[in-house]
Amino acid sequence: MKLESILVSDESTMVDAGYSVAERDLREDDRQKQVTVDFKMVTFSLSGKEYAIDIMNVKEIAKAGHFTYVPNTLSFVVGVYNLRGEIIPILDMRIFFGIPVQEKNDSALENLLILSVEEQTFGIIVDKIDKVVGVQKSNIQPPHPLFSDINIKYISGVVESEKRLYILLDIHRIFTKGTTEAAKKVENVVVNDRRPQIEHPVQRAFVSKVEAGAESSSVSSEVKSSIEPSVPGTSSAGSDQNLQFVIENLKTFRNFNVSEINKAWVSKRFEEWKASRGSNCQLKSEADAMEFLGQYWSTSNDTWWTKEYADAVAKILPDNAAKQIVVWNPGCGKGYETYCLACVLTERYPDSKIKIYAQDVDLLSISNAPMLNVPDNMGDSWFAPFLSKTASGKLTFSGQIKDSIMFEYHDCQHTNALPVTDLIFARDILPFIDNDCLKNVLSDFEEKLKGNGLLIVGENEVIPGSSGFVENTVGMLTAYNKQ
Repeated sequence: MKLESILVSDESTMVDAGYSVAERDLREDDRQKQVTVDFKMVTFSLSGKEYAIDIMNVKEIAKAGHFTYVPNTLSFVVGVYNLRGEIIPILDMRIFFGIPVQEKNDSALENLLILSVEEQTFGIIVDKIDKVVGVQKSNIQPPHPLFSDINIKYISGVVESEKRLYILLDIHRIFTKGTTEAAKKVENVVVNDRRPQIEHPVQRAFVSKVEAGAESSSVSSEVKSSIEPSVPGTSSAGSDQNLQFVIENLKTFRNFNVSEINKAWVSKRFEEWKASRGSNCQLKSEADAMEFLGQYWSTSNDTWWTKEYADAVAKILPDNAAKQIVVWNPGCGKGYETYCLACVLTERYPDSKIKIYAQDVDLLSISNAPMLNVPDNMGDSWFAPFLSKTASGKLTFSGQIKDSIMFEYHDCQHTNALPVTDLIFARDILPFIDNDCLKNVLSDFEEKLKGNGLLIVGENEVIPGSSGFVENTVGMLTAYNKQ
C-alpha cells in the first residue's frame, strides 16, 4: 500500500470517528512529532534516577572490573582500564555527583559507558544502563532547579519519553573547559580538603591545585594529567607506572603473568624496551606484547632441539640407576619438546624404562602430538638413532620413543594423579598460570618430585628459595633440586 493511501485511510477513519477539523490537526501534529526523531540518547540510572547522554558521545557499553588504581588522582577517578590496548581512565559518576555508592565485592563488574569527548576516551561507571531512546530535540526542556543533587550547569535539559523523565547530562560541560568556573570560585579559598564546605569532588580537586600553587584548569585536563604516567626517564615514579602498565598489558594481550619467577627478567627487558621506544613504551597491541616477550622463551622453544641444547640437558641430568625414570612434562604443547626429551633420556639412561607424562590444555595440539610429522632432514641429525621408517618411507620415531610418552589433556593447576617423579620439565609454562594458583603448582612440584629429583623451568625463570628448591647450574642450564 502506498504512503498516500495510508494517509487518506487514516484521515477517513478520523472523520468517520467524528473528530473535528481542529482535533484532526492536533492529532496530526502529535503524529508527526512521534514520527520525526532527530536526537538519540543512551539512558542509564544513578541512585534510582534516570539520566541520558547524547549517543554521539558514546562509543560502546561494557562490563568491567579490577581497575588499576593510580595514586594522587581525583577522587572520582577509580583507576585505569585496558580497552583493547588503549589505557583509559575510569570515572565513577556517582562520586562525581556526590551520590552515595554502595560497597561491592572487589570482583564485581561495573556497568560502563565508554565515552569520547574532544578526542579523549574514558569510561564512566553508572548503576544501570537501560536503552537507546529517540526523541525530538524540540521536546527537550531546559533544566529546572529542582535537580539539586546535581549542579544545574551540568544538565543540558530534561525530556520525557514513554512516561519516563530523563535528565540529559551535558558531557562537554562536565569534562571540558566549562568547569573552570568552579576553579575561579575557590581560587582564593585555602582550606583543608576534608572541610565540609567543599562539597563537590571537582571543587575539591581545584582546591588542591590552589593549595599547591598550580594554575586552574579544566576537569578533563586534571583527569588526564592525574592518570597518565610520566614520560619514562623523567622520574622513577613515572617509570614504575609505565612498567606496571606493561605488566598489565602482557596479561591482557598474551595472558602472561609477571611474578617472583620472572619479574627480574621483565624489569630488565622493560629498561631495554624503554631505551629503544622512548616515550612510546606502552604495549598497545598483541604484536607489541609478542615483540616484548620475543627474548623470553627458552632455547629451541616450540621446535626441535639443536644438538647443543640436547647435550646441555643430558649434562645436567643426574646419575640414576632406577629401573624406571618417571618424568612430568606439563605444557608440552605440540609435542616437539616431549619427543626431544624422550630421545635425550633414552640415551642418558639406556638401562631404564622411560615414562613421560606429557600434558597440555590445548586440546588440538595434544590430540595431534602422537602423530607429529618428522622432517626428512632429521634422518641425518642427532635424532637418527631414535627414528625408523614407515612402509611408505617416511621418518617416524621408534616404537621405544613413542611408547615412553603418554600425552594427556590436563591443566597442571588442577589435581595431578601422578606417581612421584624423577624429573619435572616445565619450561616457559609458569607465566601462564594465574598468580593465585602459582604457589599451589610449585607446592605440587615439590610434593611430586623425588628427593634426588630435578626441576627444570624456563631459562629466564627463577624459582624462589621459599618454594623449597635450591638452584643447580651446570653448563648453560640451571635446574632446581629439593632442599
